[in-house]
Amino acid sequence: MIEFWLAEENLFFSAAILLMFAIGLLQLVGLSDFGPDFGTNIDTDIDAGADLDSSGEGLLSFLGIGRLPMLILLVLFLSLFGLVGLVGQQIYSGVFDQLLTPWLAVPGSAAIAIPLTGLLSRPLSKIIPRDETTAIHIDMLVGRRGVIEIGKAETDSPARAKITDSHGHHHYVMVEPGNEGEILNQAEEILLVRREGEIFKAISPDTAKFLS
Repeated sequence: MIEFWLAEENLFFSAAILLMFAIGLLQLVGLSDFGPDFGTNIDTDIDAGADLDSSGEGLLSFLGIGRLPMLILLVLFLSLFGLVGLVGQQIYSGVFDQLLTPWLAVPGSAAIAIPLTGLLSRPLSKIIPRDETTAIHIDMLVGRRGVIEIGKAETDSPARAKITDSHGHHHYVMVEPGNEGEILNQAEEILLVRREGEIFKAISPDTAKFLS
């Protein structure tokens, strides 16, 4: 059995099964929950108001996207892809006494696993809650508080800041002082007051209280 799993023709399927178990293990011990600040920045924010045409919606529905959390969909696909491939190779080996080349086995298994993933996502969606949409437009960060994380923000010399949105997600943006001559030091709390291109203007919350 081990030789069958480790056969060159089955490595893709064995790797998919192992990856599926690895994701499950990480999720179980909490290591996969790094939070939204992992890889989230000004360049990757998505406008939640973007619309899809009917063909796009139909394709996403066919793939099961939107019915289940993406991590669950990934685990489901990996398990189906690995099982379909290994079972298919077992049947092929029993008939032809050899394993099918991965150049044919891999795309063939994927072609079966993808629609199966979408099909099984329907009953699973009644048991497992779907992802909540928490994507925001970056302009919605204006008015949010954060902290200078790296550097010192001065006029024409921005620093990197971490901002927390209304969903508790972290975003990393470049900020400059909103007031001429003001300096925002590292670890200092800030308030975003406006956006100018890729740069946000910020002031100290104490300054905001004074102005109000």
